[in-house]
Amino acid sequence: MALSVIRRWRHRDKVSIRQIARRTGLSRHTVRKYLASGVVEPKYSRPNAPSKLDDYANTLTSWLNREARRKRKPRLSVKQLFYNLVPLGYTGSYDRVAAFARD
Repeated sequence: MALSVIRRWRHRDKVSIRQIARRTGLSRHTVRKYLASGVVEPKYSRPNAPSKLDDYANTLTSWLNREARRKRKPRLSVKQLFYNLVPLGYTGSYDRVAAFARD
């Protein structure tokens, strides 16, 4: 969640720190710290770690594009596409393939 949203809730909408903490899932202390600092965004950013799916991204993208052009009935599901990736050497999980398809 963007810190600008927390600031807007607090200053413009007059939402209490406790209520902001409930909405965001952050602790009250963290919300208070964000409001007190002049920082606009948190310092920590998630590093881009390599995925097991990276080597198969082009193949999966082409399959997804092909399936999107097909009629609904003969279209392959994401699970079927996952099972088609496994013989090609993909050792990752179905969840990663499903997340890639959602994106």
